[in-house]
Amino acid sequence: MKVLDLFAGAGGFSLGFEMAGNEVIGGLEVDMWAGETFQYNHKNAILLNDDIRKISNDVLKETFKGNYPDVIIGGPPCQGFSISNRKAGDPKDPRNSLFVEFLRVAEVFKPQFLVMENVPNLLRAKTENKELVIDIIKREMENLGYNVYVDVLSATDFGVPQIRKRLFVIGSLTELENPFPSATHYVPGESDSLFDEGLLETPNLWDAISDLPTIEAREGSEEMEYREQPLNSYQRMLREGSDKVYNHKAMNHSKRMVERFASMTFGNSISDVPEHLRPYKRNQVGVISEKLYDQNNRRMHPDRPCHTIAASFYANFVHPYINRNFTAREGARIQSFPDWYVFKGKPTVVSKKLLAREGRVNESYLCQYNQIGNAVPPLLSKAIADNLIKNNAALKKKVPN
Repeated sequence: MKVLDLFAGAGGFSLGFEMAGNEVIGGLEVDMWAGETFQYNHKNAILLNDDIRKISNDVLKETFKGNYPDVIIGGPPCQGFSISNRKAGDPKDPRNSLFVEFLRVAEVFKPQFLVMENVPNLLRAKTENKELVIDIIKREMENLGYNVYVDVLSATDFGVPQIRKRLFVIGSLTELENPFPSATHYVPGESDSLFDEGLLETPNLWDAISDLPTIEAREGSEEMEYREQPLNSYQRMLREGSDKVYNHKAMNHSKRMVERFASMTFGNSISDVPEHLRPYKRNQVGVISEKLYDQNNRRMHPDRPCHTIAASFYANFVHPYINRNFTAREGARIQSFPDWYVFKGKPTVVSKKLLAREGRVNESYLCQYNQIGNAVPPLLSKAIADNLIKNNAALKKKVPN
């Protein structure tokens, strides 16, 4: 099937569909660095690197003339991201968000399938009139002629070594008996073994990253040689097609930060470190801050799936054995990106607040860590794509020539 990725980011959603044997024909992405990553890794796809609202229907039709998509995928920001003037209506209504752009492109091409991804909390979100946001989304898709299915999938159920749940909304022009894939993996010790028969074990964090070059804080580079052989099937799978390690540059931690990490054991966070190693107040060196953000700098357990890799994961997690945060490549491994997938742009950037304060808003791009954390894990995407292909094949069998 031919796939068009809206709000494409670095292209993780696209990659999963490609891994299932589909052809990614194009992507729309407003961010320059994320767009560069998408294009570099999807060389045959057409990238429209612009705000989706500025791309007209005529431009879309002309761009993909004679090569319309069978599937449109994407994660439009729906909750808390109104693109309309507040006076124009309820800002919590998805029809006042970029969701309408997803629908507009769907109406232009009328593909067989739509696959929309978002946060599970969207299921509980309500408009100011107390109507469920998800009900509006379903109704708007149904108005375009789609049968609509909604479910929350866990990445660990599909071999991703990360605790990550995502909401998926699938639209199909024909009814689907099994719109969502069944689990292929299980986390040992976390479910009833009676139901785990025939399933594979989900890799843990150490399974995902243990073969990568060992580097301390301030070490590593954007391109490195492998130093060890792969140690398990997950590593072999992600190393296939790559003869180098990319984006494996450690953070430039201070000596004090390294000492802080050295005081932590598995599961410890910043609130567990000795007081003299706790963060200083902003702009007050030597004055210990009373505010502690427990989600920051938690040392991960090696023998469990990692916690959710978020857009700011460079500050969230500490390597299980080395006194530093994860590298971008380690995050990519935990997200199930293959090693040949190179992330463009800078590893990190200064805060958007600082850029705004200094009048440098034009430098506000998605860094490597942001791109990786924002992505749909490719293996999770692949499971959805594989299942849609099965449904498509079943539909074709039912339709006589």
